[in-house]
Parts: sequence; structure tokens; C-alpha cells
Amino acid sequence: MPLEYKVVETSDVSDVELERILNEWTAQGWKLDMMQFAMRDSSKRPAMAFVTFTREESGG
Repeated sequence: MPLEYKVVETSDVSDVELERILNEWTAQGWKLDMMQFAMRDSSKRPAMAFVTFTREESGG
């Protein structure tokens, strides 16, 4: 079956917010594909995170 993708963008890269995103979307049947961070030049802390999920298309 083809995959469907979901990308969630957040500028709050705290552990609490990333856990909330992971728990919210996996509870809806999505599977974590990857997490990517956008960095600032002036800081060691990420400025944003992109969390990508996949699931099989429902075909309906």
C-alpha cells in the first residue's frame, strides 16, 4: 500500500513539546518516520523541529 505522510513543524523544541507531538500523532495511528532540526548560527539549541510520520493510505 502507498504511504501517506504527515509533517508537524514546531518552534518549541523542548522535550515536553516533542513528547506531546509524538504521543498525539502515534495515538492516531501514525508511525514516526524521522525528526529533523533546524539550527541557528548563534546558538547550539535548535530553532525548529520537523517531525515526520507515515501511515498506510486508507484507500477510501
